[in-house]
Amino acid sequence: MGVKPGHHLAELNIGRLVAPTDDPRVAEFMAALDRINGLGKRMPGFVWMMEGSGEPGTGNTETKLEGDPRFVSNLTVWDSVERLEHFVWNTLHRQFYERRAEWFEVLGGMHFVMWWVPEGHEPTIDEAMERLAHLEQHGASAHAFDWAWLKEARLWRERSCRVAAE
Repeated sequence: MGVKPGHHLAELNIGRLVAPTDDPRVAEFMAALDRINGLGKRMPGFVWMMEGSGEPGTGNTETKLEGDPRFVSNLTVWDSVERLEHFVWNTLHRQFYERRAEWFEVLGGMHFVMWWVPEGHEPTIDEAMERLAHLEQHGASAHAFDWAWLKEARLWRERSCRVAAE
């Protein structure tokens, strides 16, 4: 099983919306945030999620990365690779993931990173952004990695869809 004794798996996913959060072009995505986040929180293996203001339909959209209100982030912690994979690829989340090109710009750099954190640690957005930068600058390592680096990431290999620009 994809676990590191005494640790949990943290993940950061960032994206830049094609329009402001109140624009009709991203309305379906914004309307689904509470449902998808709520589903994740109820999944076996879910440990923690960085929360926004708590206002319905906002998710973590208040976290303005680089001062840009169209950048949104998702920072969560899970107890294993397999349980995170199950949520990503075997639930309603996958349908929204597969439609991400409708709501998000294609980013020029890395937008997803994972790393192991000690049990009980709640990572900050600054910590997560440092891991993302490390992955982009140095490639996958024990410090910061992606799905491809994890031998246990079976569902990612079977079910992920590739960005059209790749």
